[in-house]
Amino acid sequence: SPHNPTGTVFTRSEITAIAELCVGYDLLAVTDEVYEHLTFDGVAHLPLATFDGMRERTVSISSAGKTFSVTGWKIGWICAPPPLVAAVRTVKQFLTFTANGALQLAVAHALGHEAPWVESLRDSLEAKRDRLAVGLVTAGFDVLRPAGTYFIQADVRPLGLTDGTELAWALPERVGVAAIPTAVFYDDPEAGRPFVRFAFCKRDEVLDEAISRLERLSP
Repeated sequence: SPHNPTGTVFTRSEITAIAELCVGYDLLAVTDEVYEHLTFDGVAHLPLATFDGMRERTVSISSAGKTFSVTGWKIGWICAPPPLVAAVRTVKQFLTFTANGALQLAVAHALGHEAPWVESLRDSLEAKRDRLAVGLVTAGFDVLRPAGTYFIQADVRPLGLTDGTELAWALPERVGVAAIPTAVFYDDPEAGRPFVRFAFCKRDEVLDEAISRLERLSP
């Protein structure tokens, strides 16, 4: 949480339920929190590790790629108790030989000094989310408004369609816009069949052009 592809930010009651399951069954939790600073409408990200009984059993993963919009840098980090950090490092040494040292220093500086920039990025993305959401509704989609990340889910059924995967394959040729079929994220692909995912981390003029093209789909 925040969750890709849905943009859901788990509530306190939802995270409490997860924590209670972990404690009750003596489970370790590995959490993907790379969108932790990209939440909207005043919704707060609540780290699982801060809940009762979870600090000693949680590996929290985050990334500069999302927080500072530098996805190509491939710099991330984990927060966990020393024994879990040691276990992760033992595995990691066989997966990646090294990471860019200069970029690690840049990320360390950003974490300590660039919080205002991250806030401005979040505000910008919130405005872009609203821009694309309105445009998708105008184009005929139903929209699942995200509370975090920079992705938005759209339901294709109001367009008279039933299969998001078929539409995703057809979109580049029909209107020159790309989307990801949400079904690929599901254990049960049928549950995600009517949905596609769009990204709104784009320039406003790109979003406007995409909306204009998608309006050609309206029945």
